[in-house]
Amino acid sequence: MGNISHLLVPTYPTVHLPNSLLRVYPERSDFTSDKIHGLPVVVTSHRGSSAFNLSPVQGNAKIEQPVMDYSYDDEKVTPFSYHVYLDEDDISVEFGVSHQSAIYGFNFKGAAARSLLFNSRNGHLQWDGNSLSGSQEIGNNTKVYIYAEPNVKPMAIQGLKRGQLFPANTVKGEDACLLLSFNKNQSDIKVRYGISFISEEQAKANLRREIKNFDLKSVIGRGKEIWNDVLGKIKVEGGTKNEKHIFYTSLYRAFERPVNISEDGKYFSAFDGKIHNDNGQPFFTDDWIWDSYRAHHPLNVLIDPEKESYVLNSFVRMAEQMSAYWLPTFPEINGDSRRMNSNHGVASILDAYEKGIRGFDLEKAYKAAKGALTEKTLAPWSAKPKGKLEEFFTKNGYIPALRPEERETIPEVHSFEKRQPVAVTLGTSYDLWCLSKLAKILGYEDDYALFSKQAFSYRNLFNEKTKFFHPKDSSGKFIEPFDYVFSGGLGAREYYGENNAWIYRWDVQHNINDLIQLMGGSRQFVGYLDEMFNASLGTAKFAFYSQLPDHTGNVGQYSMANEPSLHIPYLYNFAGQPWKTQKRIRTLINQWFRNDLMGVPGDEDGGGLSSFVVFSQLGFYPVTPGNPTYTIGTPFFEKATIKLKSGKEFVIVAKGTSDTNKYIQSAKINGVELTRPWLDHKQIMNGGKLEFVMGPKANKNWGIRSNHQ
Repeated sequence: MGNISHLLVPTYPTVHLPNSLLRVYPERSDFTSDKIHGLPVVVTSHRGSSAFNLSPVQGNAKIEQPVMDYSYDDEKVTPFSYHVYLDEDDISVEFGVSHQSAIYGFNFKGAAARSLLFNSRNGHLQWDGNSLSGSQEIGNNTKVYIYAEPNVKPMAIQGLKRGQLFPANTVKGEDACLLLSFNKNQSDIKVRYGISFISEEQAKANLRREIKNFDLKSVIGRGKEIWNDVLGKIKVEGGTKNEKHIFYTSLYRAFERPVNISEDGKYFSAFDGKIHNDNGQPFFTDDWIWDSYRAHHPLNVLIDPEKESYVLNSFVRMAEQMSAYWLPTFPEINGDSRRMNSNHGVASILDAYEKGIRGFDLEKAYKAAKGALTEKTLAPWSAKPKGKLEEFFTKNGYIPALRPEERETIPEVHSFEKRQPVAVTLGTSYDLWCLSKLAKILGYEDDYALFSKQAFSYRNLFNEKTKFFHPKDSSGKFIEPFDYVFSGGLGAREYYGENNAWIYRWDVQHNINDLIQLMGGSRQFVGYLDEMFNASLGTAKFAFYSQLPDHTGNVGQYSMANEPSLHIPYLYNFAGQPWKTQKRIRTLINQWFRNDLMGVPGDEDGGGLSSFVVFSQLGFYPVTPGNPTYTIGTPFFEKATIKLKSGKEFVIVAKGTSDTNKYIQSAKINGVELTRPWLDHKQIMNGGKLEFVMGPKANKNWGIRSNHQ
């Protein structure tokens, strides 16, 4: 689902156990490629290539390249296994995965020589007579280590360099390769291996702990059990087969990241380059917070609260380990890449705490969040300390935009990503709202007063005439003339960020009621929402997408493909017309999330879009992370059961729901009539039943009580 992208990055059919260190997917130039590029051993990032690669060889094929390309057929990928037939080479491949180890099985036909070519793209490999071990640099002084054992000993070991084979047990450098050659009568060869970020010895320990023999079938069977347990946290009944495929594929993708990199109670942290004890709390990283805070983290809070507490505790540890005590923004395996804009880790901290998660030090988390917002630059894609932009924001309440003729002079600003002044002002306003809530909880009244006031900074860029958030220069004047579709250059980054003004018009998650009033009241607010879904692209598609490649999945100017849009269809609920949310959510899911190769409209971002699908198909969504409520959409299944950590269950019943019967006629929660289009988190966690009566025509009087914030 989504393995072919509409424009930018596709989804990858990744084989891994939930949130586990070891992940692989078949490497190819794209999903329609006629060749696969060797066989992957471990993928160290969501969009990276394999750190190590394994190429099986049969016959007297001339081995010149460090990784071989294969024609393939009969490929089958599951979350826990991989099968492929290399048809021109007549080799069948099976793969099973555990958390930090895996096993390959190769079946060679005929009576020709058999070999396995191991490749480290930038590191070393060595053979000790029984096993292969090695490492690869993956950036920022971070290494991934391997320890591998074949089930039969090779007859010869050779190195490969610049297309030439030579006798060697050790190789190092770029594309370090070792060729293990086996007896030609050996038709079945298995290789089990462990992976570590700590050492080769730890990789060996990980393997021995998880895969004790060469029983490939048992590894695959255990992987299937683990995935069934995890996906079984939510059971859906009714709906179409395709709707179930979409739901469970999306739920599976929500468990790809972040990644637990604790190994026997220890972990290597790229945030300070040291090995630490995890003290019983696993360390998680590889979390793209700008995408994940919106729906992915709230989904973890709901169905996996213990894991979420570990993740947030990891955020605090990262802040402690980095040179500056700041929450991360894009923590990856090899450190915080500081990508995107704003500092939304504070939203996940607040959301979890408000929903009862206590497995992290709130005082330390607050200190790290405050540091990220008041000591670090607000310029996107930068880890530099604050400077003139932040001084201006503190004094004037917005990030100033450059006029078209002005050149950038502030060193913190990324040359490609620009200031993104409207996006940063709006995102920081929300972050400061979250910070003010934390200050209130901790009793910091002065901080609470200051940050509560600054949380209204979005007002400083609101254009009363146009009802859009509009960039201002340093003298307080709106940039004019201005086009809300096209102004801002590539990705609209000179003013917004990846999306244009039509999307950022709604980026006030923390104060929707105030946004409604700024726009002139509920009727006008709904009218502007309708206008967005009907607005023209304004040019030919190729021209639009050449400037705004992230702004795909269009319905008018709305973009289903990018995370800042996710909450927008639910905003009708806040203006007294929830039937329009119900209609729109059904339409958007059916149009843009489908059980086919192009069934995801944009960059999925490791759970970012998928978590929106999970929530939306269940029938509710967390519009404001940090506020312990969910707003109601439309349920896709006749029955959905959420199995809670406490052992209780929350059951959603919607008899007869369908593409036709998508409108809520009435609702009850635990037998009591529900007249408002939202739920409290406590109502779900206490267990019980939410019942909907569905129908083919909108009940425009249901749920019209709004303004719950």
